[in-house]
Amino acid sequence: MVEKMNEQGNKYIDSRIFQFTNKLGLVLERELEHFQVNFFKGFTFLPDMAMHFGSFFTTSDFTRVTGKSHITDGIGFVFHNIFEDNADDETDVRKTNATTEPPYVRIFPYAISQKMHFKKNTRVTHVSISISAEYLKNFLKEESEHFLFLFDSANNFWIEELMTDDILRTVNDIVKKEEPGTMSSFYYKIKAMELLYHLFKSLRNRQNAVGQKLNKKEIEAVYLVRDKIISSLSQPSTIAELKLIAGMNELKLRRLFKQVFGMGIYDYYQHLRMKEAARLLREEKLTVSEAGYQMGFENLGHFTKVFEKHIGKKPKKYVQCFNVTGTRSNAK
Repeated sequence: MVEKMNEQGNKYIDSRIFQFTNKLGLVLERELEHFQVNFFKGFTFLPDMAMHFGSFFTTSDFTRVTGKSHITDGIGFVFHNIFEDNADDETDVRKTNATTEPPYVRIFPYAISQKMHFKKNTRVTHVSISISAEYLKNFLKEESEHFLFLFDSANNFWIEELMTDDILRTVNDIVKKEEPGTMSSFYYKIKAMELLYHLFKSLRNRQNAVGQKLNKKEIEAVYLVRDKIISSLSQPSTIAELKLIAGMNELKLRRLFKQVFGMGIYDYYQHLRMKEAARLLREEKLTVSEAGYQMGFENLGHFTKVFEKHIGKKPKKYVQCFNVTGTRSNAK
């Protein structure tokens, strides 16, 4: 009986996906064969905007190529794996043992097809917003002058931004709060614009955001460097190693990396390192000294200084925030 209900539930979700994608002029029938969808919601505000969010489990390795939609000069904003979805974990061992890719916030033009690679047995959650470049520009008004690289149709830009607390909170408001009984479409459009507001507020802090046109090979090279950095947060990779991985000289590598990620290679490494240290304090219940040593620091005074720069609080103050809410009981 449960199996039958699950099958009916999947058909209902698939139907909602088809209704949403058909409105946008997209075809996903073949791609859905690679997914087991946990939940999905989609809202269209055509001709200017659309938003969808949900979670799924990949049943096979495959590559998806993004396509154009009915939204003219569309720009895509993908908030990937920012929220957790533990649905059905108790009844599906595969999902419980599945891997989860690191979170990211990514911006790219739909006019240029992008390849998205999915690995088998991976859990994925997302909030995706598609918006017309002209609509966005009019919405930003005088602020649009700071983001002209987004509105140049000839520019093959690719941007990845770090998640902020405001972005995280708004994503969870969209996904986890109960849908309003009336005017739900209006509600979700407002929440989508709120999410973009927090993202653009973060992007506004970037210096020299306008960069050169990127090709596919350069984008892939920069992400290989990023993956290498993430693979060893307790020990920084050398520039010599990263140059070899990227297949480009140091000057070009540093310029393209900053263009995509908004900060230099070492600052990016330190930021991710401190994010991981904060997670160790918050979730693994490590003491400040334990977290510092695990992240490769021998001098705890230096660890405290770097932590405060990137997290905004000294480690002990950060831990005390969780003491107040009862989620953290001990810190040293």
